[in-house]
Amino acid sequence: EIGYDFTKYVRRSVEEVEETLLIAFGLVVVIIFAFLRDWRSTVIPVLAIPVSIIATFFLLWVLDFSINVLTLVAIVLSIGLVCDDAIVVLENIYSKIEGGMRPLDAAIRGSKEIYFAIISTTITLAVVFLPIVFLEGLTGRLFREFAAVVVGSVLISGFVALTLSPMMCRYLLQHQEQPNWLYRKTEPFFRGLTRGYEVSLRAFMRVRVLTFPLLAGIVVGAYFTYGELPSELAPLEDRSNIRISVRGPEGATFAYTQHQLEQVSALVVDEVPEVWRTFSIIGAGGTSGAVNAGIQNVYLVDGQDRTRTQQEIYDGLSKKTSQLTGVRASPAQPPTIGARSGGQPVQFVLQAPTLKELTDLLPTFLQEASRQPELTYVDADLKVNRPAVALRIDRPRADELGVSPLELARTLQLGLGGVRYGYFVMNGKQYEIIGRLQEGDRDEPSDMKRLFARSTRGELVGLDNLLSATEEASPAALYRFDRYVSATVSAGTATGYTLGDGIEAMERVSKKVVPSSFRTSLSGQSRDYADSTASTSLAFVFALVLVYLVLAAQFESFADPIIILITVPLSIAGALFSLSLTESSLNVFSQIGIIMLIGLVTKNGILVVEFANQKKEEGVAPREAGVASAVARFRPILMTSLATALGVLPIALSLGGAAGSRRSLGIAVAGGLTFSLLLTLYMVPAVYSYLSRALRAPGHDAHE
Repeated sequence: EIGYDFTKYVRRSVEEVEETLLIAFGLVVVIIFAFLRDWRSTVIPVLAIPVSIIATFFLLWVLDFSINVLTLVAIVLSIGLVCDDAIVVLENIYSKIEGGMRPLDAAIRGSKEIYFAIISTTITLAVVFLPIVFLEGLTGRLFREFAAVVVGSVLISGFVALTLSPMMCRYLLQHQEQPNWLYRKTEPFFRGLTRGYEVSLRAFMRVRVLTFPLLAGIVVGAYFTYGELPSELAPLEDRSNIRISVRGPEGATFAYTQHQLEQVSALVVDEVPEVWRTFSIIGAGGTSGAVNAGIQNVYLVDGQDRTRTQQEIYDGLSKKTSQLTGVRASPAQPPTIGARSGGQPVQFVLQAPTLKELTDLLPTFLQEASRQPELTYVDADLKVNRPAVALRIDRPRADELGVSPLELARTLQLGLGGVRYGYFVMNGKQYEIIGRLQEGDRDEPSDMKRLFARSTRGELVGLDNLLSATEEASPAALYRFDRYVSATVSAGTATGYTLGDGIEAMERVSKKVVPSSFRTSLSGQSRDYADSTASTSLAFVFALVLVYLVLAAQFESFADPIIILITVPLSIAGALFSLSLTESSLNVFSQIGIIMLIGLVTKNGILVVEFANQKKEEGVAPREAGVASAVARFRPILMTSLATALGVLPIALSLGGAAGSRRSLGIAVAGGLTFSLLLTLYMVPAVYSYLSRALRAPGHDAHE
């Protein structure tokens, strides 16, 4: 029988993302139609979606990428992005046709007016992902394909928006003396919305000095929210699997461990009615084959077939296994990212100058770590209490009797260690022939009297005449980390705490009890978490710098990029507030979502600043140019932002078994977009009025 099929989870995850893809497409189509209210107009940006997405799959094939959960999530996110440029082009051309211009002239003129903004937004969004493509480590491996898909789809959509979309506008759009019924009924609402925005914007511009303290307040609020958010590598997903690591006393036999695992298995069956299959493996789970350790694998029925979540079952098992006295049992849930058999999530490495210093410190460190409320199942891999027998040779007597140390070692190996003498074949299968004493004849040091070594004179000499045995304790194994003598202290996280909290607790204990001669490091999931946090922080900074440089080159100005980048802290604050409200964590997925926001929200700023610059070149004062631009671009900004937000909404609301990781990404993007949209529409014109200098065009007077 198949013990457990891990591909079931992968296939289910892919199916869930495919469903999300269809839902996102439907929502984007609905929002576009709700704004345009005409099937001809709706077809133009909607058609850009399949064209861009199909071309992106071709890009996947060229780059030798696979269709997996992350590339499909990137496709879902792209659905809301690839229609943005087409919407902006359509809206600009449509307004000119409604003004009485011929469709062909409107397509040419409208495309010329908007092409710079389209190129700017496309390149900006592509540049945001450039640092992610070059990230190393776990984050780089995870999101390189993700970033390539998003960048590829956006670049393709920009090309489509400047070629296919104007051509379709030429043939599908026409001036309507009498708009359709739906348009007539709903247009007063949209005009009223635009007028209301213009009135509120002009009122805000009268007190626009409040922009800077308001921005500072939002940044401060975001800073404190960031500090309060729980942080982890990735949210745990319900994969219907719990692993119970079991370790018996040092020196315990195989039979002892087997008996204890049978008790653990019976406990699982009694306490977990949702169990589908459970079995044990002795000497597994990174224990170097030690027979006093093992793993109890617990596989549950699918999530839809049980009333309790995997987390609830895990909490119940944790309470029951803590009552076991014969072994130390530590339940763990397989991580979303990383090896299933990676052990407990918190792994803190102590590196010492000498083994003695390490063994002296370790009990104190373990005791202090066990007191931390964030940590459970605190243990170390270095065990110094393994019973051992030290054999010492009476060399003068051995020389006198003619028995060499090599012969003594060979005799012990043959009798106790087990040596392969050969093979035999039975029923078509080959078996090894292993020779050693019976189990009852090799349990005690006194059993050495049963062994005899042959001397150089051909005589048999009993080993008990040449060897003396002393029982002592010794390390089960010695470990090194970065060439230092080391011990890895592992722990689980208590209910309500995350991996970040666990690492902070370990750091707190380290500062309290570890001397300065020691070094510390992280391993396993903890190391991946620290690396991913550092990598994404670096990628965020580089993305900001690259976006600023690209915008400065495109606008030939150092001030305009600053105006546009005002949208970034607003979007990040919105993402952090959204994660806090939904009780989500700051993890590698939500961090990637925050980096995405840099490119997404700057699009709105670019649209406003580009059109305002055109107005300013006509002689309009910066303040009035900012207001006129924001009002003129209000509908396309609103439409594109809502289309992108609704495109990622199915990810944020995902309820499938693999929803945990993707959900935080969707929440960060949707929340950041929505929050920044509300404030960008007011703050960008206000900041523009302060930072943009007035120009005097021929025949016009610049005025305030």
